[in-house]
Amino acid sequence: MITYKTPEDFKKMEAAGKVVSNIHYEIYDKTKAGMTLIDLDDIAKNIIEKSNVKASFLGYHDYPAHICASPNDVIVHGIPNDYIVNEGDIISIDVGVIFEGYHADAAFSFGVGEITEEEKNLLLKTKHALHEGIKLVKDGQKLGTIGHKIDKIAKKNNFGNVRNYVGHGIGQEMHEEPQVPHYGKKNQGFELKTGMAICIEPMFNLGTEENFIDEDGWTIRTLDGKKSAHWEHTIGITEEGTRVFTENLF
Repeated sequence: MITYKTPEDFKKMEAAGKVVSNIHYEIYDKTKAGMTLIDLDDIAKNIIEKSNVKASFLGYHDYPAHICASPNDVIVHGIPNDYIVNEGDIISIDVGVIFEGYHADAAFSFGVGEITEEEKNLLLKTKHALHEGIKLVKDGQKLGTIGHKIDKIAKKNNFGNVRNYVGHGIGQEMHEEPQVPHYGKKNQGFELKTGMAICIEPMFNLGTEENFIDEDGWTIRTLDGKKSAHWEHTIGITEEGTRVFTENLF
């Protein structure tokens, strides 16, 4: 079901988004080689507990943590565990929170210490694709146009563009309609309207777009073991225009 938000609803999403942005910044700022993924989850847990919000992920279909922490070949949904962060890792962090019944959800990827130029380009272009998609969000826009733009960037850089995991609507539920694919044809697909909120979240891989699910039922890995990057923002189409509620602080 498509839901429409009032200006008051959007203010709640904005408040949630500020907490998500703060979690991103603190994890980005504090992550060092030698820490575990559980340590990163603890950073998020502490901020959530101090910020008068609830975790979107914890308990969602029995998910056991506050964040998804996805190193290297993990595309999305990595469960924080005792994996020790190493120099040269790429880590993707996805987190959502709820403020007064409304969700905000965002992801980012970063390198730990020195990473290769190829990996730097992967991070840069995945983030660029997200922002190019956001530029197209407006009343009357077709999702196929946004997906086409993102896919074009992936193809230009010879990245695998993950197709079987997509963006989504968001509001009082973390995952609402419509689905927001990162591929498509111009001027086709679902039409956005004022009052809607969506998450765009491209996932680009250094190799194939193909992937598989680990035995834990959550962790999604690249089929060829090559590294992946994931960027996501929560975006509202307000009466005043398009708003990003989860802007990065770094």
